[in-house]
Amino acid sequence: MADAKPVIFSIPVHRAFADALAAGIIARYADGALGLAEGLILLPSNRARSAVQAAFVRAGGTGLLMPRLAVIGDADLDESVALSLDAIDDDPIPPAIDALRRRLLLAELIERYTPAGEPSIVGAAAFQLADGLARVIDQLHYEEVRVGDLVDLDLGAFAEHWQASLGRLRLLVDHWPAVLAKTGSIDRAERRNRLLGRVTAGWRAAPPAPFVVAAGITTAAPAIARLLRTVADLERGMVVLPGLDQAMAAEEWEALGPTRPDPENPARPLETHPQYHLKLLLDRMRASRDEVVEWDATSAFDGPEARTPFVSLLFAPADYSAQWQAAGDLSAATAGISGAVFADDGQEAQGIALLMREAVETPGRTAALVTPDRGLAERVAAALARWGISVDDSAGQPLSRTPPGALLLLLAKLASAFDPVALVSLLGHPLVRKGEGRSAWLDQLRRLDLLLREPGLLPGWDGVSARIAAGAADPKARGHGHASQLQPWWQEVSDALGAALAPFAVPAPPAVLLAALQKAAEWLTGDAVWAGPAGRMLAELFDQWALARGDGPALVDPGDFPEMLGQLLAQASVRPPYGGHPRLFIWGLLEARLQRADLMILGGLDEGRWPAATQPDPWLAPGIRRLLGLPAPERQQGMAAHDFASALAAREIVVTRAQRSGGDPAVASRLWLRLAALAGDLPEPAPAGVALTRLVAELDLPTGVVQPVSRPAPRPPVEDRPRKISVTAVDRLARDPFAFYANQMLGLSALDPLSAAPDPRWRGTRVHRLFEDWVRGGATPQGFEHELAALREDAALDAIARAFWLPRIEPALRWAAAQVWDRADRKPLDVEVKGAISVDGVTLHGKADRIDRDAEGRLAIVDYKSGGAPSAKAAFDRLDNQLGLLGLIAREGGMEDIAAAPVDALEYWSLRPDRRAGGAGKISNTYGSRSDLKSADQAIDHAADALSELAAIYLFGDAPFGPGEVAGYGEYDQLMRRDEWFGRGEEGA
Repeated sequence: MADAKPVIFSIPVHRAFADALAAGIIARYADGALGLAEGLILLPSNRARSAVQAAFVRAGGTGLLMPRLAVIGDADLDESVALSLDAIDDDPIPPAIDALRRRLLLAELIERYTPAGEPSIVGAAAFQLADGLARVIDQLHYEEVRVGDLVDLDLGAFAEHWQASLGRLRLLVDHWPAVLAKTGSIDRAERRNRLLGRVTAGWRAAPPAPFVVAAGITTAAPAIARLLRTVADLERGMVVLPGLDQAMAAEEWEALGPTRPDPENPARPLETHPQYHLKLLLDRMRASRDEVVEWDATSAFDGPEARTPFVSLLFAPADYSAQWQAAGDLSAATAGISGAVFADDGQEAQGIALLMREAVETPGRTAALVTPDRGLAERVAAALARWGISVDDSAGQPLSRTPPGALLLLLAKLASAFDPVALVSLLGHPLVRKGEGRSAWLDQLRRLDLLLREPGLLPGWDGVSARIAAGAADPKARGHGHASQLQPWWQEVSDALGAALAPFAVPAPPAVLLAALQKAAEWLTGDAVWAGPAGRMLAELFDQWALARGDGPALVDPGDFPEMLGQLLAQASVRPPYGGHPRLFIWGLLEARLQRADLMILGGLDEGRWPAATQPDPWLAPGIRRLLGLPAPERQQGMAAHDFASALAAREIVVTRAQRSGGDPAVASRLWLRLAALAGDLPEPAPAGVALTRLVAELDLPTGVVQPVSRPAPRPPVEDRPRKISVTAVDRLARDPFAFYANQMLGLSALDPLSAAPDPRWRGTRVHRLFEDWVRGGATPQGFEHELAALREDAALDAIARAFWLPRIEPALRWAAAQVWDRADRKPLDVEVKGAISVDGVTLHGKADRIDRDAEGRLAIVDYKSGGAPSAKAAFDRLDNQLGLLGLIAREGGMEDIAAAPVDALEYWSLRPDRRAGGAGKISNTYGSRSDLKSADQAIDHAADALSELAAIYLFGDAPFGPGEVAGYGEYDQLMRRDEWFGRGEEGA
């Protein structure tokens, strides 16, 4: 039997593989009795098994007894293979080690064994490298490379860091067998090889069924290749390959390169070619391409026959692409292929959704999006939801992006490094207090959110408690009412979460940290975190980690744990139960193999998305992999190209890409460029007779003539306009009436970000407080040093402020203090002085940073500026009236505890460091010899006139509160929809 010619078929790419396979098997083996049911079909994946089952139903109708279907080709083989193929005997194969347990053990090895002179690797870095090490071990098993081959390599031509990496790899691989033996398990890849080897030997002695078919399997691992050769040699066995290019010339086939390392032939194989892995498989099966016979069965779902030679020509090796010029008329081959280039990936998703939505309108018509881009798949599913269409994404979603996974990651981040953003995100997560009581919980969370939105929050749980306590104790504090209501609720939250997450205070075993997260998650959500497909998968991960208790690193730094957990959750894919539209599908590349729909949409054809960018191996250089006979990372690109070729041969194809992805410019995929170069400009799909890209661009535009929004001009009734105004609000009214309206009348103000770092506003407030405390304490040099030391120790200062802002402003603070104690002609009278007066029916109020009095009893109004001070020109133009109005209040006796007196000086003390003056600040006035305002009295009268004029126009008059003409951007630009009218001029306004 070994010397007989193997029976190997290939189904051309233009044929629907699953349907053609089912039709051919029925024609060969269905005898009207049980002949078909006695057979065995080996398939590459569970998705392929489902596709073949559906094809048999379509081809055979009701009452068909199908052959037994077994999955053997997946790289991540599971125990279903053992149940399907492994006989029960006295020599069972040891179980495969759990993937998580193996990763933990390998991470421990990486931490423990460090070659002499090399840096140690610990924590999340070791955990991440353990994943790559596991892949290397699996690939050594898959390719049946002896571990000893690692030692025999000559690395003289490789960089030193690769030699060091291989040295560490040798050390780890030497120790791994002993560690693995203690577990009583073996590597999954080794178990797979043993299982397939036993099956191969058994089938050579006795076929497992009257007929055996291995269909659609392209994995070129030696163990798989031997099994396929055994099947091909069986009396009633056959191997059916998908899309083997039999039209390619012999010299092109050979140009794909050698399939095994050859020291005398250093030529690198073309592993990125879609046929290379099939050539490698045939070589390992000890078969030639000439022995492969074309499958004769067809189906109603096949594409045009001219598509097969077209695909062959499309992927001709570079040295043979000159034949494109002699290709002739390709219209028959490209019939049914269209393409669309969208402005961005959001529009691409909308366009694909429109095509799928249109397909639903035709009874029985099916449509499938095929893409390796999970982001595009999610956006298409969301776009379809606008029409109430639910579609299954068979590739699933990373566990880290599901609600339970996101909740756990937020908990881990909060536990390892307290952050107000993570805290509010966690407490507002949809699973927290899901159901009854959530509304009251969210009310408290909103109060907490508002209270934390100021700089100066002390770090940690105690910082939040201190902020709430301070707000509750001070009736004048911002958010006092919120703080008073928050205290009991926050006490319960902080006690429960603080106790649950206490193990994160010090390095601890991974299982202990995971148990802490479990306790906290259950307190927050009850059983909701474990519900649904994602919750069940998360529970399985916890169970796996619990079973691996004691394995892996003894202690993990809490700061590394969120990254470790994130890696695990990102690699777990959640596939929800079926229940979407029966005629619409979203397939990944693996799921799309051997399947076909009436309309195939190949989306995401940008470089780096399809084919995906190669991920470098942290352990083995590409050259070392070639020496060992391991596949290059680029082979995955060849597999992706084969998937593209197979899908491209369907009857109706739409290829799509986006010019921008994630906001950045995108480059067309090499697959797209080849197709465009050979086929020329593809026609654009036109649903309902309108070009798809135009339809998408106009989808959400309003119907009719678009009327641009005009400049806002709110005009509230005169009786509703305020009669009380602060000195700073006068300046806002002068500069931007709309901002005054939004702030004073609508009561709107910008929120500080959560976890706000010290910003200019906070720095200004802190500097004001420094001088306030210093002056109230006597304004002595010793007192200033005390206040300066308190500023240095302020817990609200972050590292950036300590490193840059504080050293820069300290000389200016010393300069300002010296201006006070060195001056004998006047002394500070009071600080943070409030005052109010009535002017022409308007109550004007304000607060002066400092008021000095000279020997003659005259007053000086001082205002600190942590940045630059307004100019005298701004005061004359009536855009800066603050100091003048404060002088007016003081002159009229409106300041608390300060009698009326002449005002001799209006001064801005700018604390912006002047390098030319050794870091000192600067004193400037709102008047002077170069200004049209020559004295403080003139500046005060000028500001009073400005107030009267503004009050007459806006407070007692009915003038609209329109946007100001001041350049720059303000807090209320979004409210006034500034971008919609700005720059159009008065006519457009």
